[in-house]
Amino acid sequence: MFVLGGAIRPIDFAGLRIFDYTAGHDLRSSLAVIDVPPGTGHAEAWSKRSDKYYLVIDGAIRFVLDGAETGLVAGDFCLVRQGRRFSYSNPTATLARLVLVHTPNFNLAEEVFVETA
Repeated sequence: MFVLGGAIRPIDFAGLRIFDYTAGHDLRSSLAVIDVPPGTGHAEAWSKRSDKYYLVIDGAIRFVLDGAETGLVAGDFCLVRQGRRFSYSNPTATLARLVLVHTPNFNLAEEVFVETA
């Protein structure tokens, strides 16, 4: 299977731009590239079914995993196991870019977003 980058249309998700390379394909894993503009991020969430593999390929991200905060820069990696709470944000003035692999593949119905007061 080949997927040409020019054919991918980004999805806007709470200010993030997600390029889902495997949408519409019945695969065991899914792959996306996520643009995280300055001042945006992913709200706290956890997955009922999949592990998530995040690789920072550009910029810097503030990642929170089960309450522990870490700064990640290009070349750094974070594994979020199924059931673990996470969030991330871009505290810088420049775009950050992540590669995300879900295994098994992404299923929005199995993602739980933590409500904030």
